[in-house]
Amino acid sequence: MAFTQERARAVLAAAGRPDAAADAELLALGENAVFAVDDLVIKVGRDSGLLERAEREVHTAGWLARQDVPAVRAARPRAELVDGHPVTYWHRLPAAVRPATAADLAALLRLVHALPRPDFSLPKRELLSGVERWLRLAGDAVDPADAAFLRHRRDAFAAEAAALRPHLAPGPIHGDALPRNVLVGPDGPVLMDLETFSGDLREHDLVVMALSRDRYGLDPAEYDAFAAVYGWDVREWDGCAVLRGARETASCAWVAQHAPGNPAALAEFRRRVASLREGDETVRWYPF
Repeated sequence: MAFTQERARAVLAAAGRPDAAADAELLALGENAVFAVDDLVIKVGRDSGLLERAEREVHTAGWLARQDVPAVRAARPRAELVDGHPVTYWHRLPAAVRPATAADLAALLRLVHALPRPDFSLPKRELLSGVERWLRLAGDAVDPADAAFLRHRRDAFAAEAAALRPHLAPGPIHGDALPRNVLVGPDGPVLMDLETFSGDLREHDLVVMALSRDRYGLDPAEYDAFAAVYGWDVREWDGCAVLRGARETASCAWVAQHAPGNPAALAEFRRRVASLREGDETVRWYPF
């Protein structure tokens, strides 16, 4: 069954919120459907395979609270499985007072990267682990040759990433470190979307912004501010190109899952694949 807004609203109703199922504000629709319901944010996962990740996200939020890291707080201590979909509940943050900047993100990453490993297991940042599932969800909507190309890139970059020697000491990372995952409220910046929290190379979090500068149009001055606040520019590391290539591969496959029935997603997928095939790192990608 396709994961649509309508399906996610049906899960909300089955979870005991029939009053909100029709009127809840949809904040995002991707791996999760994210709804604002009164003073809560409720996340409905795409399928049951995301249950473990949802449970870990709730656990991570509790740990960050104990470490006094400004981050979203879970409203319930466990994820629930409702009609085959993981559901989690979060305290709704106050409205943003301004957009988050790259420097805001860097300050939060410094806090996270200073933390010791927690007393529970964090997975490695398996950046490429979703590629097969996303391509499977894309089905016949994408060219089989493009899917095969991405699988080949996945395998090659997975091998190279496994052999990297980090510059920074490995430890807890956010895993999807972008300003969109920070909200600046009345009390300052708060870290959001903890589902990719991992225990791995700190460089993973920093390469995200380097790629944003090169592919997604981030102002170079914004990137420079990010590196200055963090205290190091990951582009100086000789492993940067490997993690960048792995993330590009994953980001391309992620868009593919939205291609069936969505011409804009299909067009963006084709743009990304073409730029990777041609080795053109200057082609602009657009967030999806």
